Amino acid sequence: MTTPIPKWPGELFRLGDREVFVRTATPGRDDAEPGVFVHGLAGSSSNWTDLMGLLSDEVAGDAVDLPGFGNSPPPPDRDYSVDAHTLTVARLIEKRGRGPVHLFGNSLGGAIATRLAGTRPDLVRTLTLISPALPDLRPRYGPARILAATMPGVGPWAVRRLAALPAEQRVQGTLDMCFADPTSLHPDRVMELVDDVRHRDGLPHNAEALLASSRGIVTAYMRRSLWRYAARVIAPTLVIYGRHDRLVDPRMAARAGRVFKRSRVVVLPDVGHLAQVERPEAVAREFRALLDDAHLRLPDVTAG
Repeated sequence: MTTPIPKWPGELFRLGDREVFVRTATPGRDDAEPGVFVHGLAGSSSNWTDLMGLLSDEVAGDAVDLPGFGNSPPPPDRDYSVDAHTLTVARLIEKRGRGPVHLFGNSLGGAIATRLAGTRPDLVRTLTLISPALPDLRPRYGPARILAATMPGVGPWAVRRLAALPAEQRVQGTLDMCFADPTSLHPDRVMELVDDVRHRDGLPHNAEALLASSRGIVTAYMRRSLWRYAARVIAPTLVIYGRHDRLVDPRMAARAGRVFKRSRVVVLPDVGHLAQVERPEAVAREFRALLDDAHLRLPDVTAG
């Protein structure tokens, strides 16, 4: 395996009453267009490291740690709803003053990105969703675990029980759940995940952020409003599902293709829930195909 690139450097940004940590990739060219990357539940900005590197010739990317996750402090109002997270991402785009952006979201981040694109089209140039957490009420093991974690008493008990396990064991459990091939991740990336788990263990707000964000996505599911936001999206949209995703049913690809107006919908074989981590090169390829379809590719500076 080739040694992976290190995490992109980051800094805290003040967004009104809250701060968020943002990792920024070095663009491969001066005219690279701005992008924002939003992670999923229990994830962080580092989940986008490889994809941001692969796309640096097209996208000058910012990957945000949502409030309470990664290196971002918790929100002062303790609001972890999809609406609140969406407002935070919108504020970041406005703060950076580089919109509209190529907006990427995975899982919970996909729900946030969908809501943002559906309500603030002025901020979104293209939308890329990877296993987005859009409402699907059919029984499925992964979502059932998230629902159980929102029940009074159950969630805190489950978090305490999980925290008692070694970090390495918890990371392996995540890989088993979220990857089609848990052995495919480079050992250096595995150790980064272990370090991230240990970092979260030391944060007093870790359980709060995880459980409250779980309640936020369940509430959004029950309202079923996210599909209405999806129908309002006017930006060219790429929706990627993994055929072996245990959390988001890849059969939702058919509905996504019907609802998103200007969409390219792809089901990747041999991929789980975190395609941008497991197969970043495939995601980069599909994103460039979206740009080609929408005639948005930057000119080749090496041509001629």
